[in-house]
Amino acid sequence: MIDVKFKKLDERAILPASAHPGDVGMDLRTILDEPITLRPFERILIHTGLAMELPEGYEAQIRTRSGLALKHAIVVLNSPATIEYTYRGEIGVILINLSNEPFTINPNERIAQLVIKRCETVNTLCVEELSDTERGASGFGSSGLK
Repeated sequence: MIDVKFKKLDERAILPASAHPGDVGMDLRTILDEPITLRPFERILIHTGLAMELPEGYEAQIRTRSGLALKHAIVVLNSPATIEYTYRGEIGVILINLSNEPFTINPNERIAQLVIKRCETVNTLCVEELSDTERGASGFGSSGLK
């Protein structure tokens, strides 16, 4: 288990929390003053009023909440969004309404999940050749439908 520090940038901010013991995802909530309506195919940046300090070697991912996606087609537009360990600004969530119906977002509503992941940094190498594999350069659709 690691410690992640959060700073409230707004008194209305609520620290991320998991819904059930052992859950990896923590709910992120809005700090809206009043409900806002997201029209079909409209996107918006939602503020959480929180900043965080991740340990080196970790990232935070912002992901869509499955219930919002299934029931209302509300998704995190750049999911999973990555927050680097060096970032200290406010956590924002880009939501889009992919349905044909308006959707109202309320103050303190759970709008996304925050997942903390260990990650590796890499060195990039430029080479003349890559090793062969059975798949080779076969790409999109190469494995078929069945």
